[in-house]
Amino acid sequence: YTIDDSKMIGKLAKALLRELRSRKATYILELFHGPSLSFKDVGQAFLINLFQFFLERRGEHRTLIVATTGDTGPACAHFTAGKSSLEAWVLYPQGMISPEQERQMTTLMAENVHSVGVANCPDGGDDLDLVIERLFADQDFKQQLQLSSVNSINWGRVLMQTVHYFYGYLRVVDQVGEQINVSVPSGAFGNLCAGAIARKMGLPVRHFVVANSRNACLHRVFSKGVFSKESIHETLTSAIDILLPYNFWRYLHFATNGKQSADIQRWMQEVKTCGSTTFDSKTHAAFAEGFLSCSVSDTDIQRMIKEVYHTDDYLLDPHGAVALAAADAQARQLGDLKLLCLATAHPAKFPEVIKEALGTEELPPAARHPEIEAAKQKAERAHRFDCSVLEEELRAVMEERNMVADALE
Repeated sequence: YTIDDSKMIGKLAKALLRELRSRKATYILELFHGPSLSFKDVGQAFLINLFQFFLERRGEHRTLIVATTGDTGPACAHFTAGKSSLEAWVLYPQGMISPEQERQMTTLMAENVHSVGVANCPDGGDDLDLVIERLFADQDFKQQLQLSSVNSINWGRVLMQTVHYFYGYLRVVDQVGEQINVSVPSGAFGNLCAGAIARKMGLPVRHFVVANSRNACLHRVFSKGVFSKESIHETLTSAIDILLPYNFWRYLHFATNGKQSADIQRWMQEVKTCGSTTFDSKTHAAFAEGFLSCSVSDTDIQRMIKEVYHTDDYLLDPHGAVALAAADAQARQLGDLKLLCLATAHPAKFPEVIKEALGTEELPPAARHPEIEAAKQKAERAHRFDCSVLEEELRAVMEERNMVADALE
C-alpha cells in the first residue's frame, strides 16, 4: 500500500494493537506481521538491507553467521535470500525449536542461504553462540570469509528495535508525557536493551517487566543481582530459552554511564570461568531501577493462553503469554498505569503448544497462517551436524562454499 492510503494504514494499525477486555488498560502490541512472523523482521529488514546497500556500492561481500532459537534465523534467512553481496549461515539447535520455525529456514531454496541444524546441544542456542564466538576470534578465518553477524549483538539491530517502543507508546497514550508500563518476553535481552535505550532517549516508561521463562537468568539478575549459568530447561517458549543473556552487558554499560568498563570485564570473565558473578549493591540498584522481573512456568503459559482465548477471544502465542503472566504477577507494583505487552511471534509457529493449552486437536483460525501451511508441503534443504563436531564441520563446509563462489566469479 502507499503512504497516503489512510484506510489501509488504519486497518493495519488496528491489527497491530489489541486492548484486552479482561484487564484494565492492558494492550497487546503485535510485532509479528512481517514475512517471518516475528518481531525480528523490523530490525533484520533494516540491518540486512543496509548491509546490502553499502556492500553493493563498495563492491564488497560479507558472510553472515547467525545462531537462532527460533525467530532470528527465519528473519535473517528471508531478508538475505537473493542478496548479491551477502551469504548467510543460519544455525539452530535441532529439536529445540518448533518444526514450523525450522521449516521457515529449511524450505527456503535461496542459493546464498544455508540452514544448519545442530543436534545434541546441551545448552541449546548458547552452544551455537560459543562456536560462532570462536570462529570470529580466528582472524584468518574471519578475514577469509569476511564474517559478520546480524544477531542482536549487532548494535544496528538493537537500535532499530527502539522503534517498537515509541510506536507502541504513541498508540496507547492520551497525551505525550503520560507514563506507561511495558512487559517484554525476554531471553538474550536484545529487545529489552532496545527498550531501555528508548527510555534513556526520553520515552516515559515507568517499569519494564522482564518476563522470563523457567530459564530465569534475567530474573536472577534483576531480582537478586546474580548473573549465573544453570542447566537449560526446554520450555514452551523456545525463542527465549537462553542461559546467558549477552545483551545485558551492553545495557549494563549504559546503566553505569560507561564508568565501570573494568568492572564489567571482570564480571564477564567471572561468568566465563566460574559460571556466575554477583554484582555489588550499588551497581545492582543502578541497573535494576525501573525494572521488575518474573519467571513464568509452562503451566502458567498454558493457563494464560486458555484464559485470554476464552475471556477476550484473543489467541496469544507462548511468548506473549509469558509477558502477560509476568505482568499479572507484578500487578500490584505496576499500579494503574496503562500496560503494553509485546507479542513477538505469530501463534501459528507453535501449533502443538496452542492445541495443548486449549485442550483441542483442532486449531482455531487464529493459530493458522498461509505461509506456515505452505511450508509444510515444501522440500527441505539443510546441513546437519552434531554439536560435538560443529566447529570443525562448519569450517570445512563454509570454506568449500567460499571456494566455489570464488571460482564462479
